[in-house]
Amino acid sequence: MTAAAVTPETGLHIHAGNLATGRTITQSSTIGTWLAQQAIDFNPDFIQPSSSCSSTTAQTNPWWRVDLRYIYRVSRVVITNRLDCCPEQIDGAEIRIGNSLENNGNNNPICAVISTIPAGVSSTYTCNNMEGRYVSLFIPGDSRMLTLCEVEVYGEGGIKQADFVFWETINSFIF
Repeated sequence: MTAAAVTPETGLHIHAGNLATGRTITQSSTIGTWLAQQAIDFNPDFIQPSSSCSSTTAQTNPWWRVDLRYIYRVSRVVITNRLDCCPEQIDGAEIRIGNSLENNGNNNPICAVISTIPAGVSSTYTCNNMEGRYVSLFIPGDSRMLTLCEVEVYGEGGIKQADFVFWETINSFIF
C-alpha cells in the first residue's frame, strides 16, 4: 500500500511505498503485448511474462521511463528480471535519475549500471537519495532489447513539481 500527503509547512510531497505505482510509464518501443505499464503492476508472473513484463523491440539504445510527477530523493530502485529466457538482455542497463527529458531522460545522472541479474531474481540498487522526477532504464548499444518484469522505486519527500517549474522559470530570467 502507498500513502501520500503534501505538508503545507514545507511543500514536500511525502509518499510511502513504491513511488512508481500509478505513474505514467513510457518506453522507446513495444514488442507485441509487452506494454511499459506491466513493469509496475506488482505481478512479475513468470509463467506468462508477455502479460506481466514490459519489453522493447530489438533496437539501438532502448529505454523505459517512469514520471514520478514530483521530484523525490530516490534511495533505491528494485529491478526484477524475467525467468523464462534471455536474462542476459538486462546486462549493461543503466538506471538514471533526474529532472530532464533531454534524450528521453537518458542524459540524467546514473544511479547504477546493472552488470547482470539472474533469471527471475529481484536486485536492489542504492541511489543515495539522488533527486529526480524521472527514473529511466537505458541500454546503450545496437540491436538491444530491454525487458523488465517489475520496477520499484523508493525514496522520500519531494518538491512539488509546480514549485520546481517556478524556480526554473525565475532562474532562467536571472541567468
